[in-house]
Amino acid sequence: MTIAFTFPGQGSQAVGMGKLLADTYPEARAVFEEVDEALGQKLSDIMWNGPEDALTLTANAQPALMSVSLATMRVLEAKGLDLKSSVAYVAGHSLGEYSALAAAGSLDVATAARLLRVRGEAMQSAVPVGQGAMAALLGLDFDVAVEIAAEAAQGEVCQAANDNAPGQVVVSGHLAAVERAVEIAKTRGARRAVMLPVSAPFHCSLMGPAAEAMDEALSGAQIKAPAVPLVANVLAAPVTDPGGIRQNLVEQVTGTVRWRESITWLAENGVDTFVEVGTGKVLTGMVKRIHKDATGRAVNTPEDIDALLELVAG
Repeated sequence: MTIAFTFPGQGSQAVGMGKLLADTYPEARAVFEEVDEALGQKLSDIMWNGPEDALTLTANAQPALMSVSLATMRVLEAKGLDLKSSVAYVAGHSLGEYSALAAAGSLDVATAARLLRVRGEAMQSAVPVGQGAMAALLGLDFDVAVEIAAEAAQGEVCQAANDNAPGQVVVSGHLAAVERAVEIAKTRGARRAVMLPVSAPFHCSLMGPAAEAMDEALSGAQIKAPAVPLVANVLAAPVTDPGGIRQNLVEQVTGTVRWRESITWLAENGVDTFVEVGTGKVLTGMVKRIHKDATGRAVNTPEDIDALLELVAG
């Protein structure tokens, strides 16, 4: 059995996330307190009590999701899991890349929280509300989705933002261009083509100002070599060099999240068990679509933690 730990991205957040962990394990509660202190805000209160619209704000959702992933990691480690000897690779979906790096000791939790706050605010403010959009094109190959995005652009921006799984591609860009992509996709055999309820057009060139903000923020952050290789979103390949990690995190803001290729690379390099660490089960579902023979499991409750430790000890 060869294991990769994966870490969820935006969209997996839910009011109440992490509360059971905090109530059950002092190690988990300490992570939430650390993040609250780093941000100078009781983010944990929003996570556990809402309101949902406050939690959904990009600047809150990003560090919130990271904190649950890292709280789960701290509990696993306190119960005897050694990442380096148990896990071959880590990978994270978009903001989950920061969670993966923190889990692997490349970033400390407080630094990851502060970087994600900057990232969330910069991504939100890069494009005025109402000018950008994202849409899911379902049932089309990635190459076809790329062609549709190019056809829909018509002088505006429309790009493939997320290659999530076979037949599951998200496009991002100017509102009118993304709306055109939805209509074109319907004529090109898409099973469904739907606008997404997001607040900004992530992972496209319109995020240029956010990439500049992250370049500046990351230049002052201490990044160590991770305990295990990170399979980076923009490369769909492993990276361990701190300079390379920093550059990939900047490029990731405007670049395509190559998740399908990342999971394929992991499977082709011996990974047969994918463990989603943190809130929800979105990545676990994607893994099964990408690699049907893989074992996928989500770890976000005390029962999940005990079951994983048993599997690893196995």
